[in-house]
Amino acid sequence: MKLYLSILAAAHSAHAFISSNSMYESRKMILSLSKNAEDEAQALLEKAEKLRKEVESIQEVKREENQKLEEERQAVVKEKEELRMRYSAEVPILKGDGSVQMERCDFSPRLKSDDGKLSSIITVQTNLPMGMILGQDKDMVGLTTVDEIAPGSNAELAGVKVGDLLRACTACQVTMEQPTWQLMAGGIGRPKTTRMMYSTDGKQFEEVMEALVSNSMDPEGRPAWLVLERIDD
Repeated sequence: MKLYLSILAAAHSAHAFISSNSMYESRKMILSLSKNAEDEAQALLEKAEKLRKEVESIQEVKREENQKLEEERQAVVKEKEELRMRYSAEVPILKGDGSVQMERCDFSPRLKSDDGKLSSIITVQTNLPMGMILGQDKDMVGLTTVDEIAPGSNAELAGVKVGDLLRACTACQVTMEQPTWQLMAGGIGRPKTTRMMYSTDGKQFEEVMEALVSNSMDPEGRPAWLVLERIDD
């Protein structure tokens, strides 16, 4: 009986030891698994952070590239606009309905400087008589230049300079206006003077002079418009 109890006690102690050891091992395993899970989670977080930074870096590079492209595009647009402003001018344009509107007109550059200076288009308004002498050089066929300006003349007061190239001017034209009742009655109508812009490019010298002189026929007595091309100072 005592032996049986001793065996039972020993067995119970052994079972208790084994159970205790198993629980310890289980806790140890759980702690190990928990630590591994934490390590994996931390690794995933670090990987996600690395990917986020890589994506942000790529996006930043793209933003910088897009910004650079936009700046280059704006620079080209600005350069073209500056070039257009340099070689254009607002002048009075006669419309089909008889009204006059200020519009910007473009002029291709014709003057060249030996030292590389650029030219530009300007406009002046001068009263008649202008007091200047024009001419056409054989080396510049169809281009009319200002050769001389009388001191104190209207041209000088308006800002015209020797060497300026005359690109356009106002010119007056007389046409016969016929109301409907006159057409039905066979009338010849009445004269009407209109003023318009006249391009001097490629024109004979005599035609240019006639256009300038025609400004004296303006019934409103307005100053003549001159579009000039001038080498920058």
